[in-house]
Amino acid sequence: MGDSLLGSEKSKLNWLRAAVLGANDGVVSIAGLVVGVAGATNESGAIAAAGIAGLVAGALSMAAGEYVSVSSQRDAEKAYIAKEKMELQDNPEAEMLELVEYYERKGLKPTTAKTVAKELTDHDVLAAHLEAEYGLQESDLINPMHAAWASAISFVCGGMIPITAVLLPHENMKVPVTFISVIFALCITGYVSAKLSDADVRKAIRRVVIGGIFAMAITYIIGRIFGVTVG
Repeated sequence: MGDSLLGSEKSKLNWLRAAVLGANDGVVSIAGLVVGVAGATNESGAIAAAGIAGLVAGALSMAAGEYVSVSSQRDAEKAYIAKEKMELQDNPEAEMLELVEYYERKGLKPTTAKTVAKELTDHDVLAAHLEAEYGLQESDLINPMHAAWASAISFVCGGMIPITAVLLPHENMKVPVTFISVIFALCITGYVSAKLSDADVRKAIRRVVIGGIFAMAITYIIGRIFGVTVG
């Protein structure tokens, strides 16, 4: 029961990380796109069309990329599990010796290592070896569709922030309001990302905010250089 709960928590954490990454990418990439277009023209229709097109394309790309990535990881983990099952069936004595040696390398005395290895094997032999050799549990396998949906939906949610910000204000305020809202959104995604990975919060926020500002500044400059006059 405990292993199942642990696997469930790890799976939830994995798709939550995919969601945070998707939201962050949505904020930065769509902000760069709409700010670049806003630098070229104040025409709200053109900005909206570019933003929505980028939102759809980005969400589909994120979902496809996440699905392929997680599917590959899942296939590899399934292969590890199948390999371990075969080895345990063909040569259980050698596998037990391997488990004992693992715990000895971890610092346990030989007698203690044997005791630990035997007790874990008696409880769940496959789980004992997967944890020791791969840091893996059979219940840890991630669902590719969950990760894909989490990534796509969060990308759309993140991308809607700069689109809304750039379309609502008066034309002279479009870019400043977008910059401010994007920085605020990136502070949130940076904070959540740091908390999920136990990283330094200030560094995480600073990293994503600087990256977002740089992306928007570059695309805005490019937009101004290649700007057009409408009407």
